[in-house]
Amino acid sequence: MRPRTVPLLTAGLLALAGTLMALPSASAATTGCRVAYRVTNQWTGGFQADVTVTNLGDPLSGWSLGFDFPDAAQHVTQGWNATWSQSGAHITATNADWNGVLATGSSTPLGFLGARADANPDPTGFTLNGVACTGATSTPPPTGAAPALKVSGNELVTSAGTPVILHGVNRSGGEFACIQGNGIWDGPMDQASVTAMRSWNVRAVRVPLNEECWLGTASVPAQYGGAAYQNEVRAYVKLLISNGVTPIVEMHWNHGQYTGPSAGCSDVRATCQKPMPDAQYAPAFWTGVASAFKGNDAVVLDLFNEPYPERATGDATAGWKCWRDGGTCPGIGYPVAGFQSLVDTVRATGATNVILLGGLAYANDLSQWLTYRPSDPTGNLAAFAHVYNFNACATTACWTSQYGPVAARVPLTLSEIGENDCAHGFVDGLMDWADARGVGYLGWTWNTWNCATGPALISDYTGTPTAFGQGLKDRLARVPS
Repeated sequence: MRPRTVPLLTAGLLALAGTLMALPSASAATTGCRVAYRVTNQWTGGFQADVTVTNLGDPLSGWSLGFDFPDAAQHVTQGWNATWSQSGAHITATNADWNGVLATGSSTPLGFLGARADANPDPTGFTLNGVACTGATSTPPPTGAAPALKVSGNELVTSAGTPVILHGVNRSGGEFACIQGNGIWDGPMDQASVTAMRSWNVRAVRVPLNEECWLGTASVPAQYGGAAYQNEVRAYVKLLISNGVTPIVEMHWNHGQYTGPSAGCSDVRATCQKPMPDAQYAPAFWTGVASAFKGNDAVVLDLFNEPYPERATGDATAGWKCWRDGGTCPGIGYPVAGFQSLVDTVRATGATNVILLGGLAYANDLSQWLTYRPSDPTGNLAAFAHVYNFNACATTACWTSQYGPVAARVPLTLSEIGENDCAHGFVDGLMDWADARGVGYLGWTWNTWNCATGPALISDYTGTPTAFGQGLKDRLARVPS
């Protein structure tokens, strides 16, 4: 992401058995729930609905019911037996003081008065404490440390050969706060924040970094660069791994002046997205990062955020050649580190970690990825793409024709997905496509920003989802771990 007809009385059982991965423990909670929703009366402009929530899992000492209204005109105006709130289309009902305890198999009745337009469709996608339902139960195994990964055909696998698909979120901050003189991170990077991520069943977190901050150049306040920055990155990576989360360490912003087409800034410093990595600092950055994490193949290395050399060269073929080979690229005023040289840089340290590479057009174009992909002596090279509703490749037809052949040959992760409308209809369709093909995805971003100005998943660091984030949270609760 660049920074920045009326139905009659109805009754339905909408259920959800989700899988909330627990933190390491002797036993993991059994989860599951069932929701019955029924419109008991309706009139012009309004209606009344009864909701019955049944807990099928382990006893609960507190609960929160969530669902989305399908029609924009539907609103809760008054509710009972819970505290009701609404944000956009998303409804939350939290237990009252007297009905917070739900034993296994027990139910509690709720209800509300609502407003509507002509249509009054039943909501779907009910969740209870973030677990979305089918009326079944699930007991996830205890979670240990994140496993070492390697490439096997078109899959990421553990040392035992178990396939792993990367599902999770981005955690923005390390790419910009330091160079702006505001700190090292944006918001908390502690155990509580990771526990909140795990409550969403997040299994991978992408951590964007700034090359000048890692290297401690003169552009960065001393307290936020060099060893101080590196130590913070190492500590966060270690924390993620210990919680069973795969860290993806990524170079986001880099040094080098670029003022051509689609330039994000005219600053030579690493303060915006440049079209390609620079040959001045990028090799040193990747020598340092690869050296820091070599021998720990639980860490995945993402060489560069969103290449767009074709905007500078004016030609896709020249763009792909610049992407792979670097050097003097037309339209780019600084020497470029091509991805073959950066793969070589990482491998020269002895690091065998999986490496991720995105394509052109801000990592949205993978049309020639297989043709131009660098050679890797370890065979641990995988692909990524970034997909938003405003990208060129934003349709099922494009994903199938362009991403499908890549996913058939190498592991593919959609390492940034999102939409700029505070909704999740677009990413729902994208995740459907990905799930059918064993392709991973990570939402942008686990930051408390305004989702009206960019795809922010949460409204607070305890993990309260935005309307956009609710779509990813519901999906992560039910995709296989």
